[in-house]
Amino acid sequence: MYRETGLVNSPPPSREEDAVLLGQVRKGDEQAMAALYDRYSKVVYSVALRVLRDSAAAEDVLQEIFMQIWRNPGGFEATRGSLGGWLAVVSRNRAIDALRRKRPMDQVDELTLPSSYNLANEAERDSMMEKARVVVRQLPLEQRKTLEMAFFDGLTHTEIAEMTGEPLGTVKTRIRSALITLRKALTA
Repeated sequence: MYRETGLVNSPPPSREEDAVLLGQVRKGDEQAMAALYDRYSKVVYSVALRVLRDSAAAEDVLQEIFMQIWRNPGGFEATRGSLGGWLAVVSRNRAIDALRRKRPMDQVDELTLPSSYNLANEAERDSMMEKARVVVRQLPLEQRKTLEMAFFDGLTHTEIAEMTGEPLGTVKTRIRSALITLRKALTA
């Protein structure tokens, strides 16, 4: 801290000096508050900036912390450690809280993800598929079996005729009748 701020030859602030300044802040002494700010603002800001990676947000944390000290100078307990260490921890915690508050504010509506997937077309396709399933289930058994063999098993009309023992014309007529029934149901 002292190398970064140019205070290499200056001794670190003593606990006694910090206690005197905090006592004066309790009495409303603005000069004492300014002295505390000058002494510790760089530490508070740098810790907040390291966590937030945003100078404006780090400045907000800095302001919050020093306003807290001004309003409640008794919040720091000297028995727990140094004022500088306490301020660094408070700065880190406030910065983390600021990150947590910031994340839910990101609007999901503003995030656009490119996708070739069209939900409207998919919903329409699903609706048509369900309608087709219902119609296929209602077809006469011979038409349904012939249609399934042609479209789901990939058999040719001749192969279906050979497998079922039906004449080729009958197989073609059943498939054609099933397709006409499906078309009428789907266009209605």
